[in-house]
This record gives sequence, structure tokens and C-alpha cells, in this order.
Amino acid sequence: MSQPKIIQGGMGVAVSGWTLARTVSKLGQLGVVSGTGLAIVFARALQMGDPQGHLRRAVQQFPIPEVAARVLAQNFVPGGKSPAMPFKIAPMPTLRPGSALVELTVVANFVEVFLAKEGHDGLVGINYLEKIQLPTLPSLYGAMLANVDYVLMGAGIPRAIPGALDRLAAGEPAQLKIDVIGALPGEEFLSTFDPRTFCKGQLPAVKRPQFLGIVASVTLAMALAKKASGYVDGFVIEGDTAGGHNAPPRGPLKLNAIGEPIYGERDVVDLEKIRELGRPFWLAGSYGRPSRLAEALRLGASGIQVGTAFAFCNESGLCPELKQQALQMSRAGTAHVFTDPIASPTGFPFKVVRMPGTLSEADPYAARTRICDLGYLRHLYRKPDGTLGYRCPAEPVDDYVKKGGTVADAQGRKCLCNGLLANVGLNQVRSDSEQELALMTAGDDVAQVARFLKPGCDTYTAADVVRCLLDETTPVNGVVHSAAHPSSVPA
Repeated sequence: MSQPKIIQGGMGVAVSGWTLARTVSKLGQLGVVSGTGLAIVFARALQMGDPQGHLRRAVQQFPIPEVAARVLAQNFVPGGKSPAMPFKIAPMPTLRPGSALVELTVVANFVEVFLAKEGHDGLVGINYLEKIQLPTLPSLYGAMLANVDYVLMGAGIPRAIPGALDRLAAGEPAQLKIDVIGALPGEEFLSTFDPRTFCKGQLPAVKRPQFLGIVASVTLAMALAKKASGYVDGFVIEGDTAGGHNAPPRGPLKLNAIGEPIYGERDVVDLEKIRELGRPFWLAGSYGRPSRLAEALRLGASGIQVGTAFAFCNESGLCPELKQQALQMSRAGTAHVFTDPIASPTGFPFKVVRMPGTLSEADPYAARTRICDLGYLRHLYRKPDGTLGYRCPAEPVDDYVKKGGTVADAQGRKCLCNGLLANVGLNQVRSDSEQELALMTAGDDVAQVARFLKPGCDTYTAADVVRCLLDETTPVNGVVHSAAHPSSVPA
């Protein structure tokens, strides 16, 4: 399998949907769908009536017809729900999920990859977060049933994933050790998935996709290369200017004058040591610029991963009005990103676009009623009696404290699950006067996305981005920028 020069970043929730990934793949690069919260995305899209019929067409190709029929019966609303009606809430992920949630998760991942791969022979990947562990195994299997080519994973240390891919490809049960706060020494809590049980013994043939670990340090890359449960096929080396979740700075956390984490020399990745691992790697974080691909290739990389540039193109899943607002801000020089050290319930720094009318502003978030009704970023904790509990720092503070959390840890947390769904038009209706607001994330390059606009145009396409990235002599504001020759990349 030839390696792509450009990996289109897997941006969640549903920003990197199948339409974007399919377009990029047809252009000869690696299109990537986001696997984050796909069960919710798929269920809500079905409740909106699937007006173009794409989802139902893909479901009909699912290899276990009775599962497909159940998922449609439980989630599809002919003609779509009324805009004033709330979405039906799907079950929250748990260590022992019910069959309905497992089936929904498998089918949702299958459908997303199937549609991204439909009608061409290009490469398609899917991106997951290590911090969201509970739905991982059924999600992986659903993507593999649709013949996904790559699995990418960051936001943690995904040591167990390569081995899980090996076992799932062989039709064998897979296990994933789940992080549990307060677990006793030697105590393990395992998520399990058995393809043979799920398929009632009639196993479709699936291939093992390539696995790329998304890392921000040489130490993590080496740990994955040497200690992962199976073979790691390559790495994405992601810097701190990339969107979404960032790796925390190494060493004690220090903040700058506006409250952002400070990254320093310890966060610079030595690419010579990465090259010594002998695996393909791609550079990410502000690489969506002319000449950066050529720079990465000179440094020994196979190419680059780019997210933010694709996030605001026509084919991305972001609501059109949010794209237009960001592009106008970029043109005006007012598009800025704040690296919030506490917004995410994961504890990782999270990039938030400062955008009026969204949850990046203090007043709208203060007015929002705290609620945790999706639960993808909940933490598992061990109760005194040995059973498991679930809590989220973004849930109502009193509820969080009753479950053993602290008031301090709940301060400043934001509900990413609901906010990110609002970015793609799947926001929950709370009342006649309240809907969930968007919570925009992007990399630092959001300030520059207007560069992709042609004269007289207010939008741009994924093809415009690919064309620009492949042309190292593309002018920016009338100036041709030559590539630099650094030996390291900040992370």
C-alpha cells in the first residue's frame, strides 16, 4: 500500500464526515472520518429523516441484515422529527453496554466508512480518541466490516489498539483495559467484544487496517513502537498548534499572561530519533500552508496531516454559517484560538475558537444549564464497594461532588459532547427558548484559512486545499513562500 502525502485530519464530532473523507480520497490522499461519537451522530441523522437516503442505502449493505433492521427500526424517523422536538437520547456508553447500543455503534461506524469508500478505490481512515475508551472495540469492528484502510488514534497512549486490531481481524475476542480512578493494585476492568458472538457465528472476512499512533513526543512514539500489543505501522507527530485536544506540556504546567499552557524546548520532538524508529511518519500542527509538505518530506516524513484547512471547506460537516463566520474573521484578521487548559473533561488542553454567539464566550456558557446526557467523556471510578461509577467534571457540580469529584475540578469545564454536536447542526433542543450552542475548535491556522478563497469567492473546496498543499510555490497574498529547513518540530 503506497503512503499518502496528505492525511486529512479526523476532526470530530462529524466535522470530518464521509463526504469530506470521500472527496479527499478521490483526490489521491488519505481521507479520514471522525469516529468520535458516531453512534450519536448516526442516530440523530436518522431521526432527522435521512432526506437524501445515503445512510439507509449504506445500512442495507451491512453484512448482518437483522442487526441493520433493528437499528433502523429503533432510530429512523420517516420525514424527520419536528425541529422543535428534542432528539431521542441514546444510551450512555458503559463498561457493559446493552445490545442496542453495541449494534448502533457497530452499524454507525460501518456506514460512515462505507460511504467514504463508496465509488472509488482510494484510501480511507478513521480517527478515534484514546480518552474515549468504552465504545472503541465495537467502533473498530464496524469500521473494519466496511474495509477501513487506516485507524488513527491519539489523546492518550493507545498501546492496546494494534493487538485489538489483530484479534478482530482474526475473528477473535478482543479486550481493552479501561482506565478507572481508584482501581486497586492489580485490579483490572476490561471492555470486551467478540466478533463471533456479534455475528452469530457467521463471520465476514475483514482485513487488519494499518494503525497510526498520534503522538507529541519521542518518548510516546518509542513506547508505542516497542511496547504496543501489536505492530504500529506509523506515527502522526502532532504539534501544540493543532486543533482539538493537545498533549499537555511536559513538566509542571505553566500558563502565559492570558491563561494558556506554555510549551517549551522539552516539547520539541527530535525528528532524528523518530526517523530511527524506521516507521513512516507525518507532521501535523500548522502544516496547512504552502511549502510545508516539501519541508516535511525533506525532514524524512512521508507527508503531513492537515485538519483546520479542511474544516472550513465546502465538504466539511461544520454548519455553513459557522464556516462563513470563521472565514470572515480570518479575512478581517480577528480569528483567534484560545488553548483552554481546563475546558475539556479529559484534562487535556483544548483549542477553542473565540467566536461570538458560541460557548467560547463566558456569558452564553454561564447561562447554559449544566447537564451530562451523552456521557462519552465521563470518567469511570471505583466505589468503596468495588462497583463502578461514572462521573463527568462538566456535569452539575453537586452531582459530581456526590460521586467523589471536587468543586475545583469541575470549575471551568465545558460539555464538549453537546457543544461539538451543535457545530454540525445536531444540537439538542432543551426547551422552546433553549438549544445547545456550538463550541468551535480549530488549530492556530484558523487565522489563515481565508488564504484558500479565490478572488470573488466566499467559499472553497477540499480540492482547493489539496491543490494548494501539493504546490510548494503557491503564493500567499501575492508572495511565494519558500520552505524552511528545521531539524525539529514543536509539539
